[in-house]
Amino acid sequence: MPDAPDWVRDALHAGMVIPAHPLALSADGAYDERRQRALTRYYAAAGAGGVAVGVHTTQFAIRAPEHDLLEPVLRTACQTLDEVERNDGPRLVRIAGVCGPTTQAVREAELATAFGYHAGLLSLAALSTVDEDALIEHCRAVAGVIPLFGFYLQTAISGRPLGESFWSRFAEIDNVVAIKIAPFDRYKTLDVVRGVAQAGRAGEIALYTGNDDHIVADLLTPFQTRLGGGAVTQQTVTQQIVGGLLGHWAVWTRKAVELFDHVQALRTGAEPITSDAFALDAQVTDCNAALFDAAHGFAGCVPGINHVLHGQGLLASARCLDPRERLSPGQAERIARVRRDYPHLTDDDFVAEHLDAWLS
Repeated sequence: MPDAPDWVRDALHAGMVIPAHPLALSADGAYDERRQRALTRYYAAAGAGGVAVGVHTTQFAIRAPEHDLLEPVLRTACQTLDEVERNDGPRLVRIAGVCGPTTQAVREAELATAFGYHAGLLSLAALSTVDEDALIEHCRAVAGVIPLFGFYLQTAISGRPLGESFWSRFAEIDNVVAIKIAPFDRYKTLDVVRGVAQAGRAGEIALYTGNDDHIVADLLTPFQTRLGGGAVTQQTVTQQIVGGLLGHWAVWTRKAVELFDHVQALRTGAEPITSDAFALDAQVTDCNAALFDAAHGFAGCVPGINHVLHGQGLLASARCLDPRERLSPGQAERIARVRRDYPHLTDDDFVAEHLDAWLS
């Protein structure tokens, strides 16, 4: 199986901010490569440690024949990151979304590998009816092409329930480098953590939060799993969610990086944990409720992200590939309210200062 470079594994285990990269479209719905590049430059300049491209926030519809945008979008991100590195910028971990039935997923993994992506974020939404054995066989087939970044996608946006047994078997695949835990469910989050521990891969697989509704608490919580049958042989394995791969972090990314640095300081004891940390968790969740449109079952999650980026000038338009996919009633007002209530979580000044350079 292909393996990720050592520096990629080390970076993932150290923890980082990984925005789920949106798609840039013009007002008439055409692919806007100039602003797609600007977004990638923004994430690099903001201090993100990686980007995830071709994922839910990029819109799964980029794969539809009438759009056929997966290859251009993957290429644009890699070319832009190459340019950033040539100009003495940071080296980012490159993660490509991989989805669909096995034949499609393998083909997408091959495309990502050809462009130089380091791992594939593997969505299993297309395999909603197959049994666990077939799921694991599918994962192994994709792992034969690219290192895997597992993905527990919430059921509200086409995810399927995946229990502890699945995650234990998934974690046994040698080149699983990380898992994005995003069921938006505390019980299911524990299933992933316990599955990795049961597989004996604690400390080998980097755990990332995708629970945009519980970001700070996920990053601060030590997860302890008891292994072994008897009192004498039993041992406690402690795991930490070390970073986040989040659609929420596709906006206000500079402040997300500052928040992440603050949380790391809390986690290591460099700063004391006080009630302010839990207040911050609630504030971030409140922002996410507006951005992701929790009031309408997350129907407006991608439009909400695009709305903010458009308002900052990073996107020429907030539209999605499906013109029917728009902000829900009242969502713009809720986003305006959290921007007003939590200015310390927004980065409008940072974007305004650098926007012209990113668009050049």
